[in-house]
Amino acid sequence: MQSSKKPSPPLPHMFERYRSEIAKTLRTSISDLQLKEIPNLLKYHLGWVDQEGNMSQTASSQGKALRPTLCMFACDALNGDISGAVLGAAALELIHNFSLIHDDIQDQDIERRHQSTVWSIWGVPKALVAGDAMQAVGDLTALMTIESGVPVNVVLKVSEILTESYLEMIEGQCLDLQFETRTDISAEDYLGMVGRKTGALLRSSVHIGALIATDNTDITDAFSEFGSHIGRAFQIRDDYLGIWGDASETGKSNDNDIRRRKKSFPVVYGFEHASGSAKEELISIYNKEIDNDDDVAKVMTILEDVGAPQYSGHITEKSAELALSSISAIDLPHWVDQEIGDLINFLVNRQY
Repeated sequence: MQSSKKPSPPLPHMFERYRSEIAKTLRTSISDLQLKEIPNLLKYHLGWVDQEGNMSQTASSQGKALRPTLCMFACDALNGDISGAVLGAAALELIHNFSLIHDDIQDQDIERRHQSTVWSIWGVPKALVAGDAMQAVGDLTALMTIESGVPVNVVLKVSEILTESYLEMIEGQCLDLQFETRTDISAEDYLGMVGRKTGALLRSSVHIGALIATDNTDITDAFSEFGSHIGRAFQIRDDYLGIWGDASETGKSNDNDIRRRKKSFPVVYGFEHASGSAKEELISIYNKEIDNDDDVAKVMTILEDVGAPQYSGHITEKSAELALSSISAIDLPHWVDQEIGDLINFLVNRQY
């Protein structure tokens, strides 16, 4: 297991390389909305402005832009024209953020990225509309890829991949909500769910970037598989941080997942491997509202006793190994191999 007390690895250089182009394209997509109030809600959620619409003075409320970065990187790694990938990359980030706005409503989270969530400020109805608008802008932005000189057939394929992936993501979210009321979830069930909820969009990010660079299906399929594995690594690490992470780094309370009875990977592992009175106590706690610190502490003790933190780390590292293996047969430039290594290290050991 990777200790949460270690400093977080730095973001790989790829995040800085594409940041300004992604941000510029995102801002253009949002600014083009011929609407009054909704754009401000979207800009607030993206961390660009505060509640009053004033320019944000800090980047702490802005996301890592993992999905658009992976899209740009995949295209660049295969010697493609990244100017053709930037609109697809922006579309991925917009779709991801529409899901976050809706997730916050469903999970009743009042904080994300060190700031209050959209629904907790403006209410559920406006937040729902803001999420819907973000989705629509994402769809339009993906189709605008044609303006970058990308062939029509590729643009249509990009749109198809994106839409199918977020339908899969929505299915995964529905399963995740269903799991919250059950105590019989297996690790296999859980990994299938996160393969949809988190893995689908991460997979499509890499797939879309590769598709814009090459029509070699062996390569695009390999990159898509790479995306699936890093999606699993990302989610399991997220689940670990949701219980044992530092709230000052993650931007969310580290007992929130347990209080919501969220069936994250460590909890699912706990249900599978706890026995006797420990399992009975775990079931008892998860069959009621978890509203006190004692119950949270008991859950954490049971999870630690069965080795859930260590096994979560093992699955994260194994997923990273599979990701590297999936593209090992592709002859990539040295700088690409180096940055892939940096990316894997970040995903496995990150603290936020």
